[in-house]
Parts: sequence; C-alpha cells; structure tokens
Amino acid sequence: MGNVLAWERRVAVVCHLVEGASVNATARMTGVSKPTILSLLLQSGEGCDRIHDARVHSLAIRDVEIDELWSFIQKKQRRVGPADPPHWGDAYAFLAMARTQKLLIAYRVGKRDEQNTRAFVADLRARLAVVPAITSDGFTAYPTAVGESFAIDGQAGAAVDYVVLLKEFNGRRFKDDSVRYEPPREPVMHKRGVYGAPDLDRASTSHIERANLTVRMHIRRFTRLCNGYSKSLPHHKAAVSLHVAFYNWCRVHETLRVTPAMEAGLTDHVWTVDELLREALGAPVQEKPRVRPLRLPDPGTAKELPGGRGWLRAVPSTGKAGAGPTAAPTPPRPPEAPAVRPVAAPRRRWVQMDLFGWKPPEK
Repeated sequence: MGNVLAWERRVAVVCHLVEGASVNATARMTGVSKPTILSLLLQSGEGCDRIHDARVHSLAIRDVEIDELWSFIQKKQRRVGPADPPHWGDAYAFLAMARTQKLLIAYRVGKRDEQNTRAFVADLRARLAVVPAITSDGFTAYPTAVGESFAIDGQAGAAVDYVVLLKEFNGRRFKDDSVRYEPPREPVMHKRGVYGAPDLDRASTSHIERANLTVRMHIRRFTRLCNGYSKSLPHHKAAVSLHVAFYNWCRVHETLRVTPAMEAGLTDHVWTVDELLREALGAPVQEKPRVRPLRLPDPGTAKELPGGRGWLRAVPSTGKAGAGPTAAPTPPRPPEAPAVRPVAAPRRRWVQMDLFGWKPPEK
C-alpha cells in the first residue's frame, strides 16, 4: 500500500505523474504496482486540495480569465447508456487563472452545466479580495453565475467587470481532413461587456487557453486520442488537484522565471516535489474560503456607497466601455475653418499638333 512505500519511491511516482506519464508507464519506470500508484494519487490529490484551501485566498488579483477543459471518464458522452453511472461521460475541468501572475486561482471538475458553473464561480469569488475584471468565452452559464456570485445588495454583477469574448473561426476548418488538426486561421473576435465598466482592450482568454495546453501536456488523462483516459471520477479529480498544486508551487513559469505562487506573493521559494508531497500528506482538513467584502483596486477614483451597497465610479464617456478612470480625456476638437468655395479649373481646348511637318493631302 502507499502508506508503507519508501518515501523516495513516493516522490519518484509523483514526479512521473505530474510530468505527463501515465499510470502504467509510471509503474514500469518505478517498479511500483498500479494499485499503489492509484492509492498515492488519491492521497496526494486530496492533500493538494487542502493546500489550495489553506493558502490560495484573499488575493489582490485584478485580471482573471476563466475557461473549461474537456475530458471524459470511462467512455465518451455519446456512448453513455441509461444503465451507466451518472459520472461517466464528459468531465470538464473549470479553471480560473490570473492573467499577469499566471496563478490558477480556482478549479472544479464536473459536468458542463449550470450547477458546476455556479459552484466554480462562487469558489473563485471567495478567494479574491479586490473587484476583478473577468473574461470568459461564450458559455451561456457564465453570465448568470458571475452575476449571482459578484452581486451586491441584490444587484447582479455590481462587484465585477465582466466581458464575454466570442471567437469565430474559419468555417472550412473541419471540412477537409487534411487540415483537421491545424490551428484555426483568422479568428474574428467579438467582445461584449456584461457587468461593470470593463476595459475591452485588455479582455482576453489567450492565457487560460495556453494553460489548457499545459494541462494536456502534464496530465496523461487529458491527452487526446489515447487510451490513458480516466476510468474513475475520484482519480480524475485527484489528478487535476495534483497538477494545479504542482503548477502553482513547483513549476517555474518560462515568462515569469518564478513559480506563479511566488509571483502572487504566496511563497518566497520554488517548492520541490518532495516538499509538495510532504505538505499534501501532512496538511490538515481546511475550511473552504469564506466570502469577504471586496475592495476596489484603485479606490482613489470611486466613492463607496453607504451600507455596503457598492461604489460610485467615475467612468469617462469616450464612446467605448471600460476606458477606465485613468484614461486621458479626449482633447477638444479645433474650430473648423470657414468654408471656401472651390474654383473651377479652366477648360482645355484640344489642338491638333503638326508632327514632322506632315500635312493632310489636299482634296
């Protein structure tokens, strides 16, 4: 069993799992049996959940991007029958990421429905300390969930700047099998502000979509067109929890040159897998973060309303939503010059030129 396995071999097993190796490949490389690996995965995944609850909260993070990542358990959704368990089929991983710190703030695994979406956004709300600027794709459950979780005094979305970003790709993308797996070409983006006064120029989902690729590269269960998919929902959740902890605390981001947890001010050093595993297996049970009142990231440009009913923010009228209180005012237009009547150009007369002394013959 995993509780009597030598510590060095436990660390080796977790190192292989977080780097994208499958359970069978990890068993071959470490000599540990498959049941022991699965048991250790469950223990470490539950411990990573406790680490996340204990340390990732009260974050002064402004720009947040949210998205969901598809996978499945046991079989794909179209093959699920009436007699199959309800958790078989699609299993989406909801992720919320800080745009600048690259920190994975919140995550949830479940069906792509309103219930899981609301729980995911509510968990994100409980971990923030300032009014966020959230960008998501066009999934219809997001606006309602964001409006409910960031409501003030019954006013939906009063404590959030929220943008829905829709991408339209080339319609010929999947018609030809020869270009089926090529990247989409010439996407057309449509941005729509839903709540608050968002800055549409900063609204983006590119960073969370890149994080989705990292998930597929580091969790074998998410690799497409392979037989490493999950057969159990608890193990699938544990794999996501282990990856989030490894990504936040152990993996040095190529752009930041530090881990996302260091960039967010949650730790002062890069964790090793040994340290992460010790923290996970020894972490006590934690309560979920509680919802606390949010504050504005720039309180100098707003006035708080009495009774905790929100803020009165001054947004310049520039013709575009979300210009922000720090945007430069539009300079006044110079006075127009008096109208000048155009002068018609003189008409030209056509003249027949005498070339080389040639003259028309006389009749």
